[in-house]
This record gives sequence, structure tokens and C-alpha cells, in this order.
Amino acid sequence: MDLIIFILVICIILYLFRSFNAFIYFMALAEILLRLLAFLSERLPIPEVTTWIKNNVPNSIQSLINNYSSGVLNDVLSWGLFICFVIFEYHTFRIFLKKK
Repeated sequence: MDLIIFILVICIILYLFRSFNAFIYFMALAEILLRLLAFLSERLPIPEVTTWIKNNVPNSIQSLINNYSSGVLNDVLSWGLFICFVIFEYHTFRIFLKKK
């Protein structure tokens, strides 16, 4: 179910913004959000919240890829995610230099 929701949100982002940069920024923001939620699930002392997060929210986009694919498809998607993050770092660094 989490994969379907993630793909649906990607399609909505692409439809609304119609930009490759929007896709790259969404991937980075989604990864950061998932990592923050995983951190909270490990650190919060509230068992109901941590159990819900651990059961319903993946730890990262990479864990989604590993959970629903294997073999060559897993490698291709993992490298695609890596390339998205490299492009995100490039855009972020470029913006950082312009602010100087």
C-alpha cells in the first residue's frame, strides 16, 4: 500500500508542476521526511505512535525499493535514486553559491 501511495503522490507532483526539478525536489523531501519519521519512531517514548510509524511508514525510499523489487530492477531503481540525489545536491550547491 505504501508503494501505491508513493507512486500516486509522484504522479500528482509531476502533473501539477510538470518539471523534472519538482520531481527531484520531491524525492529529496520525501526521503528526508521518511528518515525523520524513522528517527522519531526510534526515539519517542510513546509506544502507540512508534508502533504505528514502524508498521505504516517505510524507513526510506531505498527501503521501499528493496521491499518491492529484486535483482536487476532493484539495481536500476537504486542507481536512479542515487542519481536523483546527486542532481539534488548539484541544485542545492548551485543555489548555495548564488546566495554568496
